[in-house]
Amino acid sequence: MSNRVALVTGGIGGIGTAICHKLADQGLAVVANHLPAEQELAESWQQTERDKGYEFALAAGNVADFADSRDMVQKVEAEVGPVDVLVNCAGITRDKSFRKMEPEQWRAVIETNLFSVFNVTKQVVEGMTSRGWGRIINISSVNGQQGQFGQTNYSAAKAGAHGFTMALARETAAKGVTVNTVSPGYVETAMTASMGEEILAQIVATVPMGRLGRPDEVAACVAFLASEDAAYITGTDLSVNGGFRMG
Repeated sequence: MSNRVALVTGGIGGIGTAICHKLADQGLAVVANHLPAEQELAESWQQTERDKGYEFALAAGNVADFADSRDMVQKVEAEVGPVDVLVNCAGITRDKSFRKMEPEQWRAVIETNLFSVFNVTKQVVEGMTSRGWGRIINISSVNGQQGQFGQTNYSAAKAGAHGFTMALARETAAKGVTVNTVSPGYVETAMTASMGEEILAQIVATVPMGRLGRPDEVAACVAFLASEDAAYITGTDLSVNGGFRMG
């Protein structure tokens, strides 16, 4: 897969970083997206990764905004090359019970977690189909599969991401472009760490494997779906949750 380019939205986050590593290990040129306001943080991340032996390009852009996504992808393709692998990983939470949820909390999560999938994919899919090869991988969540108290916004967005996957997979399958979803369970990230030890202990107690997942375990599944070996897999939702939810 040498000379191919991968764009990872939310690439400087915990799971995003692990995905960048795995794709780079496969020989792809990897571009990590981040919010424009995070430029200093992103450059620090880039240097840290460089010290580890990884050379990642950065792409500033608010993926919740269509025009910003268009401009970002145009810049990536001009400076690095056409995007062959897109990983839609950007995501936020604004948890609140539905009775107490404010419209801005609903809108922020839907726009960042679901609108972004449309906004960025729209910029790259025609190039992929015209070249006859492409991989689109959407990061969903176990809570998009089963729902979660206090996450009507997040669960709706993540469920919508897989609906998008299945529909687009049908449109692009004959053109060499696969579209798949990866749905992690509870993974060791800053997001889960903010839950507090007691809540995390309660969650771990419900996981058959008895632990949280690791970002690299999610990333390994993404890397497989991005590979030549996964050419006959499309429209699927790959669960990575330690048995927390079995389909």
